[in-house]
Order: sequence, then C-alpha cells, then structure tokens
Amino acid sequence: MRTKLPEVVAGIGARRVVVVSARPEEWTPDPGVPSVLVPARDGEHHKTLAWVEELCRRFADFGLTRSDAVVSCGGGTTTDAVGLAAALYHRGVAVVHLPTSLLAQVDASVGGKTAVNLPQGKNLVGAYWQPRAVLCDTDYLETLPRRERINGYGEIARCHFIGAGDLRGRPVEEQIAASVALKASIVAADERDAGLRHLLNYGHTLGHALERATGYRLRHGEAVAVGTVFAGRLAGLLGRIGPDRVAEHESVVAAYGLPTALPADAGHGALIELMRRDKKATDGLTFVLDGPRGAEPVRDVPESAVAAALAEMPVEGG
Repeated sequence: MRTKLPEVVAGIGARRVVVVSARPEEWTPDPGVPSVLVPARDGEHHKTLAWVEELCRRFADFGLTRSDAVVSCGGGTTTDAVGLAAALYHRGVAVVHLPTSLLAQVDASVGGKTAVNLPQGKNLVGAYWQPRAVLCDTDYLETLPRRERINGYGEIARCHFIGAGDLRGRPVEEQIAASVALKASIVAADERDAGLRHLLNYGHTLGHALERATGYRLRHGEAVAVGTVFAGRLAGLLGRIGPDRVAEHESVVAAYGLPTALPADAGHGALIELMRRDKKATDGLTFVLDGPRGAEPVRDVPESAVAAALAEMPVEGG
C-alpha cells in the first residue's frame, strides 16, 4: 500500500514533500518528488504545541508552499501532531497519513481530527483537517511489539458496541476494513462532532482519564478497553442494559487480550475530576453509553452513579 504514495502525491500536484516519520528510514517510502525526512517525536508526551511549532518551522525551512504536501509515517500520536501542523501551516497544506500501528490504522489516522495535549488534558488543542489519503499497509504491523499490536484492538473492541458487529476472530485486514468503514460512515454524516460522531468516543471518557492518571503508562487502546468495560457497568447501573449485555462488554474486551481492570493506583476521585475535563463534558459528566436504542451520548450523569460504577470495576491484582 505504501508503494502508492508517489501516485497519491502526483494526484495532489505537490512539487515537494516533508515526510515526518517515526519509523526507520528504510521503512519510509519515497514520495516521488523532492523531499526532506524529519524524524518524528512519537508518544503522547510529545503531542505538544512546541512540537507542532517545530514542525511548521521545518516546513518553512524546506520552502513548503500551500500547493505542496506533508506525509506522516508513524502511530496515532504522529498522525495527530503532523495533521495539526499541516492544518495550521499556510492555513492548511495537504497531508497524507501512512499509519504504522494498528491503533492508527483503525482509528487515529481516519476522520480528520488532529490535536495535541495540554497539561490540563488530552487533545484539548486541535483542528479538523481531512487527509487527502490514508494508506494502511499491514506489513508495518509485523514490526510492532506484541503489546503495541494488542493495544490497537482497544478501538476495534469498542466498535462492537457502536455498530460494527462482532469482529472477534476475523482476519486483521477485515477488522481494519470494518472499523474504518464504520468510522468513515459516521464522520461523513457528522464531520465536526455535532452529534452522531460522539459515538466514536465509546469508552473514551474514562479512557482518556486513565491515560492522564497513569502518566500515559497505560496506552490509549488499553485505556479505551478498560473504559469500554466501565461503560458497560455504568449503563447497567443506570438501567439502560441488562446483566448479560454488561457482561458482554468485559468478554469482548478480554477476547482481544486487552486489560479489563482499573490500575491499582488510579484513585476514583482523581478519575472523576479528570472526566469532568473531558472535551465532551459540556453538561456535567458525559458518557457514550449502550441502551435500548443502541449507543448514544448521555449527559449530566450523576457523580454518585459514576462512583458506584468505578467501585464495581475489577482492579489490577485484585
């Protein structure tokens, strides 16, 4: 798939390209036009405005114009930061993503959301900037450590509860295609998160809080997996789903080899405070929860219910 990059760049009409890559140079494809390779700063700790500014400076140093292009090659944190830099530079230059992790291929690189973190929270500064193309090459997945590959299944597991159906046991190519197709259909109907797109945040409210609470020791997909189990518990406590459906949340997540328990050092009070800062929380504590009409945003959830659901969650080593 990455061999199609020169064809995509030619279709854009770019005369030069900046490639920002988190992968070794031999794994970074030639875009077919004059280019410069910028090593990425991969990882949540590097998703900062300072890194975006440095990227824009590198674009300017190379003489990149509005008619040129930027290519990202890396995981979700790379596509997030490079996408935002592309959105801001010259008020928008074309960007092409070559996601190299399973998490990025099924979610982070698709949909046009770009963002970086602030000390106060995750993804608080960003823009909507649709990529011209996303080239998912599963050969990249063969180079991933086992934990990083399993991490990507966190987003696939949550797709089970927002319309993708049961993807367990299917070939990874089919799992990626089904996840991307679901996300693309939702984004096409609601690009700027006015309503329907909130479904994609299933499991993410607690997930983002867990990332922050653990200093990103818990990876994004792992955190979303635990957040998905929690979403089932909370929906059950609120009477939205029955015990079998609550149990299904845990069994689906566990089937992918993902964690289902809260970290032992994650304090419930701190997690609730972090969830209050979630970017969707315009009306008190807000979650996307399963229910009789399927998944939907539920606003102003009582803190007592959230605390009770946290108390019901299994704990690592418990």
